[in-house]
Amino acid sequence: MRLSSQVTEGPRRAPHRSLWYACGLTPDELKGPLVGIANSRTDLVPGHINLNRIAEAVKAGIWMGGGTPLEFSTIAVCDGISMGHAGMFYSLPSRELIADSVETMVAAHGLDGLVMIANCDKIVPGMLMAAARLNLPAILISGGPMQAGHHDGQAIDHTQVHESVGPLERGLITKEEMEKLELEACPGWGSCAGLFTANTMNCLAEALGIALPGNGTSPAVSSERIRLAKQAGTLIVQLIEQQITPREIMTPDAFMNAVAVAMAIGGSTNTVLHLLALAREANVDLQLSNFDEISKKTPYLVKLSPTSANHMEDLHRAGGIPAVMQKLLDIGALKPDPATVLGVNIGQIADFEHISDQSIIRDPSSPHSSEGGLAVLYGNIAPKGAVIKKSAVSAEMLIHEGPACVFDCEEDAVNAIIKGKVEPGCVLVIRYEGPKGAPGMREMLVPTATLMGMGLGESIALITDGRFSGVSRGPVIGHISPEAMSGGPLALLRDGDLISIDIPEGRLNVKLSTTELEARKSQWTPPSTKGLKGYLARYVEMVTESSEGAVLCASQKGMD
Repeated sequence: MRLSSQVTEGPRRAPHRSLWYACGLTPDELKGPLVGIANSRTDLVPGHINLNRIAEAVKAGIWMGGGTPLEFSTIAVCDGISMGHAGMFYSLPSRELIADSVETMVAAHGLDGLVMIANCDKIVPGMLMAAARLNLPAILISGGPMQAGHHDGQAIDHTQVHESVGPLERGLITKEEMEKLELEACPGWGSCAGLFTANTMNCLAEALGIALPGNGTSPAVSSERIRLAKQAGTLIVQLIEQQITPREIMTPDAFMNAVAVAMAIGGSTNTVLHLLALAREANVDLQLSNFDEISKKTPYLVKLSPTSANHMEDLHRAGGIPAVMQKLLDIGALKPDPATVLGVNIGQIADFEHISDQSIIRDPSSPHSSEGGLAVLYGNIAPKGAVIKKSAVSAEMLIHEGPACVFDCEEDAVNAIIKGKVEPGCVLVIRYEGPKGAPGMREMLVPTATLMGMGLGESIALITDGRFSGVSRGPVIGHISPEAMSGGPLALLRDGDLISIDIPEGRLNVKLSTTELEARKSQWTPPSTKGLKGYLARYVEMVTESSEGAVLCASQKGMD
């Protein structure tokens, strides 16, 4: 029996049916499965501008499959627009609001299944978290990546705009040159064109089996994107009929596959946060240590912006995520058995004949690196771990030692960088930017882009309990856990302390004795959080460490 029967069938549901009819539905439409369409479309996010067209295609597919589509909306925060000011406090916390709102709409109205239409960081993982929690048939269809812009004959994206701020401050470029760059970097809708968090998560949805092949790479402006949406609509009706649920698809092996693909493509560090949070909802025991274990045995095969001039459209032409998975399958780094929404297992998708351009997707015999693009570091600064996109670090900075230059917030650090107060060779420390401290674990794109733009990105390392946009590159270490607001060792650092970073060995330490750290801890008091109100005040009270996915501790795991 379908769940919708509780709101459509029998004499006692006559009042419910009258309200459905008031919405314009017919008696025949109430006989088919009721399919929720969670659409995060908004005028505020470039990755969402085309989502209404995606929704219409999904509806067409549902009708073709014999179902009844019912659309509702969610919120969506654009990280790029919220970056560098108080808006970023709300970015990561919005993930939980999205998950809760989708859960609420589906459960409150007795829907039989769910198509999630999303793009951009936080929205994709938030919707996937809701799907795993509800455990009703579900499928994700993204709006697709933006095409690259072009400037002076070179392919560019949002990265170059961020990194132009430093040169402008130093008088190396003119305001007119920056304005030209602004107009050329983002030529149309879609999630930003490089392998940033949004595109990483849309690619990993393919590896998890919860999205169709091409979901992560098919361009936003393509007709292929519309066809994928129609296919998603038709498939959801089949999933409902067969009662195939997200937790049958997003199994422990599926999560291992997603981590392996993230390592092979050098995805965003935010991947770690979101996969940990999603695994919790799917009742899968995924740990930070799993990322490190898989990284050590997964070759880095795909280099895209911000570490290359290649973009998502190039990966798509080279065969996309299925071609990447094919390479991993060939060397035994991909588990072939997990099911997918397509009705075949992940190995069958990977084993299909794919076009493969080895200038974009390297063969495992000649990878960019024998290990994956992300690494987990531990040490007396990060007892519970820290994360770095090592694929974005130059060979010269893989091992670095320097004096700490400590700041208690992003704004103070940026001002110091611009004013020339941060010396080459130092380790820039930005703390109290964790889940509780910021609050909301702000992305440190402004300081990293400013360092790069001012020519300091290869001589200064940055460590923080905050996180990084996928646009960030260089020797920048985030997600330090425990965070400073919880009294983690990061809170105890002082200017001049000697910090040692060894990325190949996975170590992050300060050259202080345990006795000295304990003495400093006894004198430490947390900064005041007075003045917080509304959602952020509740969030601070409930959020966990980044090493646990920065989830709300009072939330339950996936519903049975």
